[in-house]
Amino acid sequence: MADATTDFIDKEVWPYKQRFEAHDYDFTFELMKKAGEMGLLGVSVPEQYGGLGMGFNTSMLIADRISGATGSLSTAYGAHTGIGTMPILLYGTEEQKQKYLPGLSSGELIGAYCLTEPGAGSDANSGRTKAELTADGKHYKINGQKMWISNAGYADVFIVFGRIEDDKNITGFIVDKGTEGLTLGEEEHKMGINASSTRQVFFNDMLVPADHLLGERNGGFKIAMNSLNIGRIKLAAAT
Repeated sequence: MADATTDFIDKEVWPYKQRFEAHDYDFTFELMKKAGEMGLLGVSVPEQYGGLGMGFNTSMLIADRISGATGSLSTAYGAHTGIGTMPILLYGTEEQKQKYLPGLSSGELIGAYCLTEPGAGSDANSGRTKAELTADGKHYKINGQKMWISNAGYADVFIVFGRIEDDKNITGFIVDKGTEGLTLGEEEHKMGINASSTRQVFFNDMLVPADHLLGERNGGFKIAMNSLNIGRIKLAAAT
């Protein structure tokens, strides 16, 4: 798998490196789809959900090799396979896993992770995004703002964290692209990783089905930290 990843970088990425510096987000998206076709997006996902079911060492090797040419693809890959997929794999219901993991593994779906807010970065549990259960109990109405969201521009699935009423901890939700009330800011102008989509994400009375709650109510901080811990180790290999 490591050799296949190196071959992919040598043939599909290095010859076109200037496209990343020219903010070609579509090219990064195209390469993510190709990585999915190779099975690189589903390395850590069990076979029953469309992945390869390989071990952590293999995922570390791929994180190392896929970073060989550009941080743009590496960031998109890491955000998708880590914090964009692992919350559902680790904490999703069986129905949620069956619905989302095959697409996330194949590249049919691209994942993003919405945790950081203008006033909540390192102290992620202090976020102000609010979730309120509707009177009929069928939806959560979410209002708030997230920033520095990798893959936001081409994501199909958003892992969103918000606080229900006055809960001590935040709660996780799975939000589909196109949900009414979900809007994106413009692409951020960064000093590097120029073709990695980074945008703000806004929620304005966004209605999310109640069965899209991820894990347990008040359990989002645990989901956020455990998912990030995996990514932090892989990021060390990637750099």
